[in-house]
Amino acid sequence: MLGVLLGGRGEASARVETVRAEVTSPHSMPKLARERMEKSVEAIAVQLLAGQDIAELQGRKYQDEALIMEVFDKVLIGYTVVGAVIEPEKNTVVRVSLVPWDATIEKVEPVIAIEGMSPLVEELVRQDAAGLGEVFQQALLGLPVAAGDWTAGLIRQEVKRYLDKHLPEFRADFEVSPGRQTRAEITLYPRLPVVRTIDLAMRSDTIPNMTLLAHRSEMQDKCNMLVGVPVSFVARHRETFEKALARELDTKGGLGRWKLATQVEIQPGENTQIMSRSNTERYRVRLEGWLDVGHRTEKDRNRDLTLRLHAGAMLSPKDEVFTLLDVYPEKPDWGWQLGYGRSLSSKGRAEIRYDMRDHNWLMFASQQLSRRWLLRYEYRWGSRVWETALRYQLHDFMALEYVVDRNDSWVRVIGYF
Repeated sequence: MLGVLLGGRGEASARVETVRAEVTSPHSMPKLARERMEKSVEAIAVQLLAGQDIAELQGRKYQDEALIMEVFDKVLIGYTVVGAVIEPEKNTVVRVSLVPWDATIEKVEPVIAIEGMSPLVEELVRQDAAGLGEVFQQALLGLPVAAGDWTAGLIRQEVKRYLDKHLPEFRADFEVSPGRQTRAEITLYPRLPVVRTIDLAMRSDTIPNMTLLAHRSEMQDKCNMLVGVPVSFVARHRETFEKALARELDTKGGLGRWKLATQVEIQPGENTQIMSRSNTERYRVRLEGWLDVGHRTEKDRNRDLTLRLHAGAMLSPKDEVFTLLDVYPEKPDWGWQLGYGRSLSSKGRAEIRYDMRDHNWLMFASQQLSRRWLLRYEYRWGSRVWETALRYQLHDFMALEYVVDRNDSWVRVIGYF
């Protein structure tokens, strides 16, 4: 009885647990095509072999090999299946041998076209897409000419994978013309959202803003190179675009003599904001207009409106010699001063000036309290007149001051031209 029981407990037969396919050809075969074929063979072989008894599989191996050859040969384009070998084990390997039908692709010429982009944008896109041609090389080189169309879906997946990694702001369409010399025409299109409008602002603290405005239309045309470009692409290459726009403004003919150093800031969006600030370390030229409101002192009533031109040359990053020209349109009258100024810190400045009309020495000091608030003080030695003011910067073109002297107090509106 015990023997019967023991005899009935023989070991279970081993079965196929995994199936792996290998595809070979005497000719070179593109890696992507080989991987695709191996997946196809593996799918067929798994259906046929997975879970099968290894011993039984050994007995009908040749029939299964012939079946794999027949099925795979029907779905394959460009190759003929000339052999299939099954190695029956727990981890079974199926080896399939192929030969191409006819001539193979010997050369692949990728041609990339980029629709509707400016030269700088196109250059950056081509840099990001520099390896895109390799995708087509790897997918097509060595493939039978007849199989060129069969790989279109595979190439599309690889192109998408490449663009997602290197150029996610664009999509691609392509057309392959198979032959010994295969041509792959690739067209790149921007993805939404794209830049639709550009708001340009141009400012300077060291030359008159009117000088920049004379070049505004040219700068606007240059900025418009971003219209139609994906917003995320502008953000990713923002530093390159900022440097290109700054260089454009610094080298403009009429501005070249100022030796400008422009800083450009781009805020990407469908409505992209661009701010340029152009300044020079050699000169300080500013034009201001003053309107005094509520100034009751009798002798100064003809000076409620003042135009002031400051023209200076920098002796060093901190030291400046300058002249001030004041024009009073109400009378009319004018006056001018010579001066020397020095920056005491990043926010403090002191000046000494001589009034050439009144023959009077002046002392001036200012302190920047914050980004918008400034405190200044002025004293005339000859007439012993002092003036102090607290200034609030409304924006780049206008400020308000509350001015106090020993006789009066008033509000001054300051415009920067």
